[in-house]
Amino acid sequence: MAGNPSAAPLGTPPGVPLGTPLARAEQFVWLTARVLEQRRFAYHFLRGGAEPVEAALNAYLNEDGGFGHALEPDLRGPVSQPLHTAHALRVLDSVGRCGGLRVERICRYLTDVSTHDGALPAVHPSQRGYPAAPFVPVTEHPPSSLLATGPVVGLLHRNQVWHAWLFRATDFCWAAVENLRSSHPYEVQAAVAFLDGVPDRSRAERAADRLGRLVREQRLAVLDPERPEAYPVAPGYAPGEHHYPHDYARVPDSLARRWFTDEELGRSLDFLESAQRDDGGWPLLWREWAPGSALEWRPVVTIEALRTLRAHGRKVD
Repeated sequence: MAGNPSAAPLGTPPGVPLGTPLARAEQFVWLTARVLEQRRFAYHFLRGGAEPVEAALNAYLNEDGGFGHALEPDLRGPVSQPLHTAHALRVLDSVGRCGGLRVERICRYLTDVSTHDGALPAVHPSQRGYPAAPFVPVTEHPPSSLLATGPVVGLLHRNQVWHAWLFRATDFCWAAVENLRSSHPYEVQAAVAFLDGVPDRSRAERAADRLGRLVREQRLAVLDPERPEAYPVAPGYAPGEHHYPHDYARVPDSLARRWFTDEELGRSLDFLESAQRDDGGWPLLWREWAPGSALEWRPVVTIEALRTLRAHGRKVD
């Protein structure tokens, strides 16, 4: 039986006009997303509960307290990895469930996979033998990584989690952030995540001020979205893999918000709004190396784009 072309798509909540960014994104999520992202979308935008999000996240939990099973889509296979576990913590934080016995168990896993200086490697050697993105190298003795450690430490501090692992990991992050003389966008994002959550706010503000100057001096943020070619792409990044002010200042109270003028951030948010594709989802800006991982990433990116726009007061519904 033919449907009514003027009717609202199934699942569209009452009061959401057809054609809004949110309504278009909803259809994209129902069409393409994993159960976890469907539950997350429902939580953030359709008044869904936190319990279904946790239930979906449990599918990725391993007996060692870490998370695997391609939760972070660029690492495939069942084994627990720091990047998967950091992803899980972000999900728990986003639904107000980053605490209790679950997080204590996660911290024990983080302790077990830490390097000699108490930090996290980007990829643990247990990934060997399973598919992984070519830009995520797997080595036998991986170094400590600010990219992997900073967001986890900042998030745990922000949620007032206390665990012995945090002491050395925090010291590592401070040293790494304060010794940065050059960097790349993903590392800067990790540093911001650390600085936004760490308790010593005056020290964090000083470090963020210096980091913001580095970002502007090295042109790590595209300040004019109409001229992205005028800004360098970091070595190893895909062609056109730029970052914009909103990528650093995802919420208005981030320390990175101070790095940009209202006009610069406004242009950045305009660009983010305009990037929604006809299918309702937002695109990936990094290298797509496998069809499955790209398909799984786009709903994640779409949810974060909507959350960023809404956090900065942009109307999505």
